[in-house]
Amino acid sequence: MPTRRSARPRRPPAPRKRSTRTRPKANRPSVVIVGFGRMGGALALGLQRAGWPVSVFPRSGASLRRAVELGIPIADHDALRDAQVCLFAVPDAAVSTVASQMVLDLGLSTALVHCAGSLDLRVFGDSPIVARRMRGSFHPLVAVSDPRDALQGHAAAIAATGRPLLATLRRMADDLSLLPIEVPEAGRAAYHAGAVLAAGGLVALLSAAVDAFAEAGVPADDALRALVPLSRSALRGVQERGLARGLTGPVPRGDLPVVRAHLAALPPEIGALYRQLSLRALALCGGQLTAETQSALERLLRTP
Repeated sequence: MPTRRSARPRRPPAPRKRSTRTRPKANRPSVVIVGFGRMGGALALGLQRAGWPVSVFPRSGASLRRAVELGIPIADHDALRDAQVCLFAVPDAAVSTVASQMVLDLGLSTALVHCAGSLDLRVFGDSPIVARRMRGSFHPLVAVSDPRDALQGHAAAIAATGRPLLATLRRMADDLSLLPIEVPEAGRAAYHAGAVLAAGGLVALLSAAVDAFAEAGVPADDALRALVPLSRSALRGVQERGLARGLTGPVPRGDLPVVRAHLAALPPEIGALYRQLSLRALALCGGQLTAETQSALERLLRTP
């Protein structure tokens, strides 16, 4: 006899229910930024975009109006008292004074953090009300000329008196897409000098290059339009291949006649700068040249 099959239809497997719960975002510390200039504004806008509870304490009417226009909350007494981090984005010379004025309005556990590249943590002083707090520094290595300038893709030098604050500053850098680098307190001045050479020093060097073009009869505007992309391509080479392999020009080629012609064509002030930079270039690439060529270049560059 044929086997009878049940008339009851088979139920398809029930679909898995998707969880409607989302992972809660980890709490971000509340931050008050004192000062709303170029750097203070860029930090406030960046942290706001990253979801940090941030407010600002402008120090002038113009800064206050700019913060309101850009949609950044203004810190009131409660925001100052409840802030977990107070970030001082003020001129280097004002950090000590402004911090001493603000500290009584902050909560007893609010960490004090400055944004000055050249200052160590002693700038906050050693009064009892300061000594009981964590102190730190957060210095973005970005040339900011407007609060709306992007910070991401650069680095930030950080330091702190305790691991909890250091972790917070690392997280701040990560959320701003900045590479955090720790700078020892004793090396702060040398670190900042290097940063100045790479930013303001580069601009000053371009000024000398524009003057060299002027010696050739090229107008300053045309010179800048030509030199800025050239500088950008040189930096790209360094980023991709390192200092020595990214170096170009007559020195790594060992081209003495070209170097000699350059020195003859330049006015004394720019010629002196050319000699110093070329000696640095020679130190970078010396191993690529014959000993004879390296010695000849060094004699030429050291002889006024």
